[in-house]
Amino acid sequence: MLLKYYSEVPSEIPKLEGTKGVTLRWLISKNDGAKNYAMRLFELAPDGIIPLHDHEKTEHEVFIVEGNGILQTLEKNLEIKKGDAIFIKPGEKHSFQNNSKKPLKFICVIPLSRL
Repeated sequence: MLLKYYSEVPSEIPKLEGTKGVTLRWLISKNDGAKNYAMRLFELAPDGIIPLHDHEKTEHEVFIVEGNGILQTLEKNLEIKKGDAIFIKPGEKHSFQNNSKKPLKFICVIPLSRL
């Protein structure tokens, strides 16, 4: 078993071009002995954005921990808020935007097989 506090995990800046005001922490990863899934914490500052992108073969499960913002797809923009659970299908284009004055934080779980 492993227990750690999220702020003890170093943050990094995502490499996706066009990302602004975003940090991520790999809360659980292969480095921790995980064999199937990774858990990441994203933090978007006010006006932060993860631009429209997709993951061809990988689904994502997302849980909004704090704040609110916009989840953009090709079809529509959805308002997201603390407590929302989101399923993003493989190949589905999506973008996260923090349009508020407070941080937007969410957990994203992905299969390690995509890494």
